Amino acid sequence: KEVFRQAVKAMVTSAEAAIENAGVDVQDIKLVVPHQANVRIIDSAMKKLGLPADRAASVLEWTGNTSSASIPLALADALDDGRVDDGDLVLLVGFGAGMTSGSAVLRWGAQ
Repeated sequence: KEVFRQAVKAMVTSAEAAIENAGVDVQDIKLVVPHQANVRIIDSAMKKLGLPADRAASVLEWTGNTSSASIPLALADALDDGRVDDGDLVLLVGFGAGMTSGSAVLRWGAQ
């Protein structure tokens, strides 16, 4: 249970810092592309961020946890499904061993 709580905390803290540094509001984020460790972690983090679960890209059901490849796989799937348009804000959120974390807010597309 403690690892679960720490993973959610790492994701949320990192995501909030990236959103603040980007100077945007969490509601401006069109899609969250999280590390694909566990559906429960993703759902809990999304809830704590105040975003609906359907704004998270997930490929866990057919890939499982692919470690460092999980964010690019989930992003590629979301792009293939047309979930991201030019100009959309996309939040990438990763965490790993030792509860390291990192996030970035991207404005998608050619400007």
